[in-house]
Amino acid sequence: MTFDGRLLSGIGVVSAVVEAGSFARAGDALGLTQPAVSRAVGRLEERIGIRIFNRSARAISLTDEGRQFYEMVAPLLSGIEEAAVLAGSAKVDVRGRLRINVDATFGHFILAPRLDEFLDRYPELSVELFVRDSVGDFVGEAIDVAVRFGELDAQVAEAELLLETRVLTCAAPAYLAKLGTPRNPADLAAGHRCILIRDPLTGRPFKWEFQRKRKTVPFAPASRLLVNDTGALVGACLGGAGIAQLLEVYTRDILAAGRLVHLLPDWSDETFPLYAYHRAARLMPAKLGAFLDFVREIIT
Repeated sequence: MTFDGRLLSGIGVVSAVVEAGSFARAGDALGLTQPAVSRAVGRLEERIGIRIFNRSARAISLTDEGRQFYEMVAPLLSGIEEAAVLAGSAKVDVRGRLRINVDATFGHFILAPRLDEFLDRYPELSVELFVRDSVGDFVGEAIDVAVRFGELDAQVAEAELLLETRVLTCAAPAYLAKLGTPRNPADLAAGHRCILIRDPLTGRPFKWEFQRKRKTVPFAPASRLLVNDTGALVGACLGGAGIAQLLEVYTRDILAAGRLVHLLPDWSDETFPLYAYHRAARLMPAKLGAFLDFVREIIT
């Protein structure tokens, strides 16, 4: 098969459809009519000999062959875009649309409060932020990057450890005034109330443990309160409902303001990782590199 410009144009249309989720919205983004988008996709399908999209009256989705094809060409398109930007302008190299998948903890407590700063820094960049329990479908949803707390997901092509933040045991001053301050992990079993949070991957509450240097003490807290969201966990802890285990990266300001108290500081060596995931690419798009640099900046 010989190469011509129509092949690259067709691939660009397919990429727009994947990112937009429909032929009509892709047409709006490209300045084309919906029939023109459909014809461009059809010509590409005929040229490469596969059906790229499953089509129905209500939705479209990538076929297995289409997913494999798009997964191979998407990084190349990003590289072409990056090369064009670098060649055309030495000043404006962060632009376009960045689609970010985050968990609720990172999204609500760390990233969202600082997004205005990021967008001000790069005025030619737009952001779509998805808050979800799972990494999701990088190809089908055209996700550029996922940033999530938790153990490494080995199924994603590229992963970068951004941070290992301490797990802190905390309570509100009002709670401690009522029920006292535990001095060691064993004290928690003596009438204290603990607030648990559900692990979205297992459906079970996160386990508690206390670490001091090389010593680890597991603890099975008795609890009457189980939540499935970090916001609810922090809110309940602030309200005096009980003792909670929170991540240091988003708890620093609350502790500094005296709204929570860090308990058992000598038993706070346990850490929890934060990873960034993205598709493998020989040339990282400038918008992705800028975002990862920004994340490293705001978590330090």
